[in-house]
Amino acid sequence: MTTLVAVAPPPSAEPLPKPRRLGPRDVLRLGGHGMRTRPLRAVLSALGIAIGIAAMISVVSIPASSAAALRAEIAALGPNLLTAAPGQTFGGDNAELPEASVAMVRRIGPVTGTSAIGTVDASVRRSDRIAARETGGLAVYAARPDLLATLRGTVHSGRFLDEVTERFPTVVLGAEAATRLGIDRVAAGAGRQVWIGGQWFTVIGILDKMPLAPEIERAALVGWTVAKEKLGFTGHPGQLYVRAEDDQVEAVRGVLARTINPEQPNEVRVALPSEALAAQRLAESSYNALFLALGGVALLVGGVGVANTMVIAVLERRREIGLRRALGATRRQVRGQFLAESVLLSSLGGLVGVLVGVGVTAGYALHKGWSAVFPPAALIGGVGVAALVGALAGAYPAMRAARLAPTEALA
Repeated sequence: MTTLVAVAPPPSAEPLPKPRRLGPRDVLRLGGHGMRTRPLRAVLSALGIAIGIAAMISVVSIPASSAAALRAEIAALGPNLLTAAPGQTFGGDNAELPEASVAMVRRIGPVTGTSAIGTVDASVRRSDRIAARETGGLAVYAARPDLLATLRGTVHSGRFLDEVTERFPTVVLGAEAATRLGIDRVAAGAGRQVWIGGQWFTVIGILDKMPLAPEIERAALVGWTVAKEKLGFTGHPGQLYVRAEDDQVEAVRGVLARTINPEQPNEVRVALPSEALAAQRLAESSYNALFLALGGVALLVGGVGVANTMVIAVLERRREIGLRRALGATRRQVRGQFLAESVLLSSLGGLVGVLVGVGVTAGYALHKGWSAVFPPAALIGGVGVAALVGALAGAYPAMRAARLAPTEALA
């Protein structure tokens, strides 16, 4: 009799659980683990990134602040100011402007104001005991009472020449001239005097800076009449300042030389000071590209430092990597952990660099008296570039960590 025994089918093998997908919060937490456990190394690694980003932010923001200040200065002083000065004759000698130049220019319809200064063959000194050759780089000009209004200048202390004081031995100092002569302000009844052309002149005013007329800043201005009577001034203008209607500046510029000297217009040099000021600022910022390149080099060095830090971190944390792999972490998760750490490290440096760059720009702008301007693209791009550098720097160490087998890492 045969006995039939029921044999149960072998149990089917259960499928392995799928690895859990890490969320952004988990990736950030794992990425910050290495930074929290080694804070000093993280700070030093992020320092290079911070220096590079700070340099780049400053190089971008400081010229932007300078350009904004330039536009404000030109808008305040007026882009419609023209100057005319004597050039040279065909023989190479210095030419002269006619004495009636100011009156002739006033006949031009679109001209709204004109004045002049004349070169005086004298020096200005604090005392008669100072040698005549020690001029301090200061000039003496004869000036008309309407000069300040034409230049739209302002008086820092005291007052400017008028119809009365321009006939007496009085002088108004430009901002730079006053500084070099050691006179910071004019007080009523103080009677500060300077030595000009062998006699004493009383200082009645000090001017503020004039970016469109830097020659005035380094000069002592005496009255037109007293310059003729006491200092041997010939009466020929050394430079004319002309204000024109805003939409007629180029038209006035085209006829100014011929109006001043109809017989020899080629002996008159006409210029637009706002163009010279813009060119000067452009020359001052010519090194911006160099500084930007230096910032890029610092950023590159910082990226190399982050890469080196991450390579060392992978070597030091082999057991951690092996344990995570043995517990089910995938290569992708390990790679994401170290890549996130590198990006966080660089982003921290970028954020600090942006703050430092903003501080440096604000301090420089405050020192120069400008309004600080921060291009939004530079601020956002600073952190973005730092994160990109971190991603590139951490790519190789992250792939190296992901390739470690659990048995090899735990050995």
